Amino acid sequence: MGKDFIAINLFGLIVVRKGAFFPDSSLNHEMIHSAQQREMLFVFFYIWYVLEWLIRLLCCFSAKKAYFGISFEREAYANENNEEYLKRRKLFSWLKYM
Repeated sequence: MGKDFIAINLFGLIVVRKGAFFPDSSLNHEMIHSAQQREMLFVFFYIWYVLEWLIRLLCCFSAKKAYFGISFEREAYANENNEEYLKRRKLFSWLKYM
């Protein structure tokens, strides 16, 4: 995990780098990932995540751009500041970020 790593969500468990600033928006971002993981039965989330990252990497030749292009990340970043988002989020909402 690189220096940009603040937190990672592993099967619904949020791991935060020691000493990292972790604002409410970051918690909301990770909770959106938890919802995505549950609806994809966890293992399919990770399979899709890696495949989508690889495809985007092949298209743009940038790991960072590939990461920010992943539909799961796009949904989470787009809604991390909306505290009400998870209350009204529909299943598979990440699909509209493809």
